[in-house]
Amino acid sequence: MSSAARITRVKICCNQSIDEAWMAIRHGASAVGLVSAMPSGPGPISEQRIAAIAAALPPAIGSFLLTSKQDPASIVAQQRRCGVNTIQFVDRLPIGSYAQLRQAMPGVSLVQVVHVMGQEAIAEAGAVAPHVDGILLDSGNPTLPRKELGGTGRTHNWEISRQIVQQVRVPVFLAGGLRPDNVAQGIQTVRPFAVDVCSGVRTAGKLDPAKLAAFFAAVRRADR
Repeated sequence: MSSAARITRVKICCNQSIDEAWMAIRHGASAVGLVSAMPSGPGPISEQRIAAIAAALPPAIGSFLLTSKQDPASIVAQQRRCGVNTIQFVDRLPIGSYAQLRQAMPGVSLVQVVHVMGQEAIAEAGAVAPHVDGILLDSGNPTLPRKELGGTGRTHNWEISRQIVQQVRVPVFLAGGLRPDNVAQGIQTVRPFAVDVCSGVRTAGKLDPAKLAAFFAAVRRADR
């Protein structure tokens, strides 16, 4: 008897408008990413626009607020202004912060980004996994003077990401440099719960329906 086919979820990030978010959803996105102020990288929009997009989404769609804030009180205030159902922390937080955030934001999912710069990412992901609802593996570098916290368009070492997926007990999102021509290899190597893409489905900064269609087709081929 054959095993059930896997279904890799897709999160489309860096959405700029309600129209872009709905384009992503129509192609099959389970979640959309909304980028708030960042020290670097593409796609940040105002909190007012984030709130408008989040309010226009169906309840079953993940509305991910990407925040570079590290202070729990500031994060809680930002979530309340934006009305999203998921917070994606693109920088490291003190471990004790997660309990404070859960108490202040019941029902809001917490996803921690781990930037895969080397083998040390395995221990970092293992330490944070018990405190969050998901981990997103990206290709930034938070140690630079001007932090890179995502949107680099670079891939990272997927063998390390595969080890993280095998080790942790929460859903893992694979991000960083994914495109229609490499996402299938990423899925087959890492076996993530979901993939996350920004620049790989855009042309001149705008969501490209042809690239979106090609990306989703590649994901479904990999699942089969």
